[in-house]
This record gives sequence, C-alpha cells and structure tokens, in this order.
Amino acid sequence: MTDLEAALRRAVRGEVGFDTTSRALTTMDASNYRRVPLGVVAPRDADDVAAVLEVCREHAVPVVARGGGTSIAGQATGTGVVLDFTRHMNRLVGIDPQARTAVVQPGLVLDRLQDAAAPYGLRFGPDPSTHSRCTLGGMIGNNSCGSHSVAWGTTADSVRELSVLTARGRRLRLGQEWSGAPEGLRGLVDGELARLRTGFPDLPRRISGYALDALLPERGADVARSFCGSEGTLGVLTEAVVGLVESPRARALAVLGYADEAGAAEAAAGLLPLGPLTVEGMAVDLVPSTEGLPRGGAWLFVETGGDTEGEARARAEAVVRAADVVDALVVTDPGGQRTLWRIREDASGTATRMPDGSEAWPGWEDCAVPPARLGGYLRDFRRLLTAHELRGTPYGHFGDGCIHVRIDFDLLSADGVARFRRFSEELADVVVAHGGSLSGEHGDGQARAELLPRMYGAETVALFERAKAVWDPDDLLNPGMLVRPAPLDANLRFSVLPREPVDVEFGYPSDGGDFSAAVRRCVGVAKCRTTSVSGTGVMCPSFRATGDEQHSTRGRARLLHEMLAGELVTDGWRSTEVRDALDLCLSCKGCRSDCPVEVDMATYKAEFLHHHYAGRRRPAAHYAMGWLPVWLRWAARTRTAPVVNALAAVRPLAAVAKRLGGIAGEREVPRLAGETFSRWWRRRGGRPTGGGDLVVLWPDTFTEHLSPSVGRAAVRVLEAAGLRVALPPTLRGRAVVGDGTSRSALALLTARRGQVCCGLTYVSTGQLDRARAVMRRTLDLMAPVLETSAPVVVLEPSCAAALRTDLPELLHDDPRAARLAARVLTFAEALERHAPDWTPPQVNLPAVGQTHCHQHAVLGDAADRRLRESAGLTGELSGGCCGLAGNFGFEAGHYEVSAACAEDRLLPAVREAPDGAVVLADGFSCRTQLEQLAGVRGRHLAEVLAQRLA
Repeated sequence: MTDLEAALRRAVRGEVGFDTTSRALTTMDASNYRRVPLGVVAPRDADDVAAVLEVCREHAVPVVARGGGTSIAGQATGTGVVLDFTRHMNRLVGIDPQARTAVVQPGLVLDRLQDAAAPYGLRFGPDPSTHSRCTLGGMIGNNSCGSHSVAWGTTADSVRELSVLTARGRRLRLGQEWSGAPEGLRGLVDGELARLRTGFPDLPRRISGYALDALLPERGADVARSFCGSEGTLGVLTEAVVGLVESPRARALAVLGYADEAGAAEAAAGLLPLGPLTVEGMAVDLVPSTEGLPRGGAWLFVETGGDTEGEARARAEAVVRAADVVDALVVTDPGGQRTLWRIREDASGTATRMPDGSEAWPGWEDCAVPPARLGGYLRDFRRLLTAHELRGTPYGHFGDGCIHVRIDFDLLSADGVARFRRFSEELADVVVAHGGSLSGEHGDGQARAELLPRMYGAETVALFERAKAVWDPDDLLNPGMLVRPAPLDANLRFSVLPREPVDVEFGYPSDGGDFSAAVRRCVGVAKCRTTSVSGTGVMCPSFRATGDEQHSTRGRARLLHEMLAGELVTDGWRSTEVRDALDLCLSCKGCRSDCPVEVDMATYKAEFLHHHYAGRRRPAAHYAMGWLPVWLRWAARTRTAPVVNALAAVRPLAAVAKRLGGIAGEREVPRLAGETFSRWWRRRGGRPTGGGDLVVLWPDTFTEHLSPSVGRAAVRVLEAAGLRVALPPTLRGRAVVGDGTSRSALALLTARRGQVCCGLTYVSTGQLDRARAVMRRTLDLMAPVLETSAPVVVLEPSCAAALRTDLPELLHDDPRAARLAARVLTFAEALERHAPDWTPPQVNLPAVGQTHCHQHAVLGDAADRRLRESAGLTGELSGGCCGLAGNFGFEAGHYEVSAACAEDRLLPAVREAPDGAVVLADGFSCRTQLEQLAGVRGRHLAEVLAQRLA
C-alpha cells in the first residue's frame, strides 16, 4: 500500500488519502454493504483520473468511482482506490438554452444543475429524492429516475454524449451510431442481434443488467445510452452532455386517497393517459402523521403542469375526476406542495424504521414491474413478506410500476441473514413472474447482481460478461458488480459491529439502550450533505461551512461505526480520528429532527467526549466553558462582576485569559450583568402576584447572569397575561413553591442552598458525570414543584431542549427526570396554554432573525409562530444555526467555521431586513453572534412584547 500511495501522490494533483479517516468515510454507501478501501483520491481533472487508472493498473488495484455515496445496492464501495468526484470535478461547464443541453462534470450535485437551468425555464428531467446531494455521475452510473420519470424518463433518456476513460486509459466520446465504441463492441452486438431483440423486458423502469439493447441498429446504436446504468464497471465518466426539458410555469398537486396501497397501485396506470408529471404512491404505514393528507389508507401524489396556475389546477382536477378515490386534495400553493412532497422525499429515510421503531433495511429497494401489473405484484409481495414473517412499507413510483421498500431483515444473526437470502431469491422469482426488473432505479450492485440469471437467463448474463471484457479486460473497474458478483449476503456492514451492548451513559430510549443500534440509524441517505436548507431546517451547518464529508452527520456516523467495528479505527473511545471529526459538530441537534432517521449526533458527541477524556486532562475550554455556571455563580456571590468586566476590557489581560481558557482570540468576552435576574426578583418582592395559573420561571445560567433583561421582560409579560410567576426553590429539603427563595425558618434549618441548572454546558463538553450530579441536585430542588401541576417556563431554547431530552436520557433511571421534562414549556407555549384568552400587545413590524436550532430540533416553534402573528410581527425567521452554539463558537480553532455558519442564513437575513424590522433571537448564543459579527442587537420575543406593554 505504501508503494501505491507514493505512486499516486507523484502522479496526481488532487488529494490522495490513505489515512484512517479518508478510508473510513468511504467504507459504506447507503446500502447494507461495507468494504474497506485502500485509499481515496479526489481527482482535479480527467488527466488525474487517467493517472490514477494507470497507477492502479500497474499495481493490479481496482478502482471505484463515487459521487454522493447514496447508492443503495453497494456499488459505491470497494476494496481498492475510491475516486471522489465531489471535491473538485463538480462543475457545471456550461448551459446552452437554445439547444436545451448542459455540460456537466460527474461530481456536480443535481440541485446545482436545476438552479442554473431554472432562469431559462429549463430543468433536468430525472429527480431522485436525493436530488439535493446526488451527483450527475452517480445518476448516470445508476441510470437514476425519480418521481418525474412518467413525464421525462430515466437519466439515459436525457444523456446526449459522455466523455469516459477506459481502464486502459483510452479517452472515448460516447454517442449515437457507435460513436466512441471500444474495439470489439460492435462485433459482439452484431453476433447477438436476436438475443438483444428478444431477451430484454419491455418496461419503463428496466435498470438491471447492461443496456446492450440500446446498441441495436434500430435504436441508433447509442453507446452513451448503453453506458448508463453500468455502475462504473465499464469506464470512468469525466464529463457529460445532458438534455434539459422545459419546466412548466405552474404546477398543481393532486393527492388522491385510496383505501389501501393495492387500490392506489391499480389506479396508477389508468392515470397515465392524462399526461401527469408524477404518479407517486405511498401507504399510511410510512407516514408519521396524516395531518394535511386526504382521508385514506394510501395515496397517489399526481403532479400536473401548465402555463398558468389555472391550467395546472384544471388538469389536476381532471385527474381527480378520473380517479375512483376515497378522498382527494388539490394544492397549487408552492409552499403547500413542498410540504407534501417532503413527506414523500423523506420516505427513503423514514422507511428505515417500522412504526414500532424497529429497524428496516434496503436490499429489495426498487423492483419494477409493468405498471398495469403493479397491484397484483404488490399483493404477491405482501404474501411473501407474511410467509417469511417479515414486514415492509412499500412506496415509490407507482406510475412506472417501481416500488421502494425497506424490510425488517435481521442482518445481525446467522439465521436472519439466511432468511434474507431465501426471501431475496423467492422475491426475484416473483418479480420475474410479473415481467419485471430486479432493479427499477438504484442499480443491481451487490444486492441483486447475483440474481440476474433468474431475470435474464445464464446466456444473457454470459453476454454481459463478454461486454464487460470488451470495455475492461483487466477487470479493474468496480469488480464484483453486475458480472461475477459477490454473494448478496457477503460484506454486510452489520457483521463487524459488537454483538453485546456497549457500556454508555445515555439511555438511548429509541434504540433499546444500545449505542450500536443508535449508530446504525445512519443509513447513508446523506440529507446532511445538502449545501442549502429550506425553511427553518438546520442540518448540517458544519458540512455547509466546510464541504468536508467528515464534518457531515453521515461522516461522523461512519467514523463511529468504524470505531465500534475496531478494524480501521482501532483505539475505540480514545480515537483521535473520531474526536477530530466531532470537533466541528456544533451540537445544534439539527440532525435529531432533519435527518429522516433522527440521528442525534449531539448526544453521540457528548457520549464520545465523556469516554474519550475519562481519566485524562481535558481541553482548557471544557473547564472554562463547561463549568461556566460555576464561574458565573462565583462572580455573582462575590459581587465581582464589575471587576471582571473591567479586566475583560483590558485587551492584553483579556488575550491572556482567553489563551489560558482555550477561547478564540477573535471573540469578545460577554459582559456580566451588574445585577442577576434572581437578585432583581428578590428585590421586587420575590413572590408571585395575581390570581391566574402558577408558572415556574426557570432562571437559566444565561438569563440569570448575562441577559437578566430577558427574565425581567418575561415576568412582565407573563404577569400581564394574568399568570402568577414564581422561581424554583433554592433550598433542598422542606422548600416552598412560589417564592423562589424558600426563606422559612424550618426550610433554612433543614435544607441546603442550591440553584437549578439544566446541565447543558457539561453535556455539550461531554462531562457527563458532572452533568448527572448537577441534574440530580436540580431534581432535588424541584421536588416541591413536581408535587404541583405548575409548568416550568424556560426562556433559553438550548436549556429547554436540555431539560426536555438530555435530562431524561441521561438520568433514565430517575423517574423524576421524565416528570420534569414533561413540565417544560417555552415562553410562547406557556402563554398559549395558560393564558389562551390573552391578547398580546400589537407590535405591527416585520421580524427577522433565526429560529433557534434547538427550538427547531427539539421544542418546535408552532406556538412561537402563532404568538408572533397575534402580535403583528410579520415575516418568516430563517433556518440554519447561528454558529456560536454555546461553547462551540467560543472555543479556539472554531471561529472561522462559526462565522461561516452565521453567514449561511442568519447574517444575510439580517442585512436584507426592511427598515424598522425587529431582530428576534431567543437564544443568548444567537444574540451574542449577532452583536459580535454584525453589530446588531437581537432581542428575545419576551423583550419585544414587554416593550410594547409600556
């Protein structure tokens, strides 16, 4: 390997990675399979690709081309050298609007092409659900399709010319009439014309095998088309000319409800003569909530187009009239359509969990049958599932007869793997009996290639092998795929994971307490690799800032997988590779909500840091920022806040302090409040007033010591709404709820003083023993509150999220933790639930800012939206993460990424705000980031409302 690495470094200008991290990131795609490569190369151009092929040929090392790594059949993994085209060969070379073509490099993400074509009223026809991260090269390799294939076909239908390199270094320009054909290909076809004319099923989604029938003379001898779907086994794509289609000016979406999926499937083919753009289907067992959907147990999503909204709607209504439905809905609003489509697009991830939370896996992800036979096929498929005592949730492209499904295979035990094989063999026979294709979109890879003889027969498969030999006589390119395949039950990625649960701190309630199961959640669909987010989406800010796979949620999950496997990452919890990948995780928790399978990397990071630093000295920032509540309480008790502020204003002293504390030199130290929130509370009397519902206002660390104005404003608003406000007890023992100090003589004699804390700063730095102690002390203090029905109102979203999730998951053995978590309300939720008749003061101004990432991921912002609307605050807050994220943006080495995250959504939104707009930022981190990077003062919603009360 050393000789190979050295030769590659001499030969190519792009990056060569033979290190543990580079290899670990590419051991898997989105399939059930895992292969450990020797190294990864990110070529800069076609010359680099040629150089890699030459070196690997000399060393007899296979080469695998890889795009977004979202392949579901295993074809983007390999044991040799992986070519990563996403880093450099990812450009749109040009668009010709008149010819309706585009020239693209293989690493270009589909959405980037769509964005560039949109101003001309054009688009690329195929659009897989992974359109925000899949690449054109991968789409050509798999002959991808997507939801609009009933209108615009497969990727092969959109390919005009392909520039490829053969394994022996020949540069070919593939096209029609044998253009670019390697020597021997035409002779092979001429000798097998009868087989090519009769041996291939005629259906819209036949993706399995090589498309050799595209080389027939009556089909234009299209070498480029025949190359599509070859999964990187024939040549390496370096550039493509693709066709574009006219995008309808207006669209409408008809959602048709049926009693069950068989009824929807049987109806799909009958809608095709109406010329729809999509006919997508899914059943109720795949939908987390049916809110917004018409009545039914299954649905067809039928999109129509037109020059005007009225024309598109008329076509959609015609579809509804032609369909025999239980219920129907027609939506023309683009936002409403996006919301509905998101349900369908997230299915590739949500399908990996059964309704009861158990795991489900790909393997039979996309079989296709003639559309008219889909209903019968689905019934046979369901019967086969039942016979094998398996469960699955079919969905997909009903108009093309293509079904996606994840099945709850047991791929961890020998018996389960044996059942996986038996089911695969029997289902292949069912598909063939219905005149179908084993693959209708995602390719054969390792998942289905072994079964191709059942579909094509041994002689046609032998023809595939001969074609492979013409293109790649040395079997250098992606061996084990399509021809001479590896067994479908070999190289399973789960086989390397520990069979016994790993000793961990968090409870992982959704994964049965098993950390390995939590890590297995990442199936590789890579929604975290999107370069932009829509609406209030968050995931994954560090990837958007760096563009580096190791700083995506998927990349970190892959490294944790390899840490548990122990083959590549051999030092377990002490791994520096995992530590470095997690270092730029902001713990924003965006993946907890935005990842279709709810990977919670913030929790995994805290778990890892706890074990990684166990018994060892931690980074200085863990003591400076992790123990922030202690330092701030110390300053408050000694009344030295003015002194601390004065010293922090002396730049040389501040620089030394920041260096010693592991704090970024670019950061300003936030000023401490002269009077804490609790001291103000005691000064005004310290007792609730009024006769409304009692609410306990949580004095979080940030509100208490750094932004007491937020707490004072919240008290004013809550009391104006008629609520009685109290602070939590500060004495453990015989405490009294309602005065916030518990100053009774008996309490003073029998109790110990303390202050509630959610433990957030300790959790985010992985100091879980300390976090647990702080949380238990808090539960002791809150015991009297838990004996009442009073809600706990938390103003800082990150603290509210910690109480809702980290508290019960870390103290899973203490029932009080779950009780307190259930009491936590945000400011807006408290007003909505406990003062429903109160009308907020009218602000009547536009609002800008950012929904706090923890609010988005854990708490939800529906109540906040309604409160803003009621107060006359107009406009939408942006998504993303502010980039400061508690301790993250203050830590040395994080400033550039922190600032880049702010520039992603927050700062542009504030700069573009209309005059007089209110800048909302409920989180202290968000307000600090705005002040330090933009010189803008953000305000908590409570402050805005309190100001208007005057």
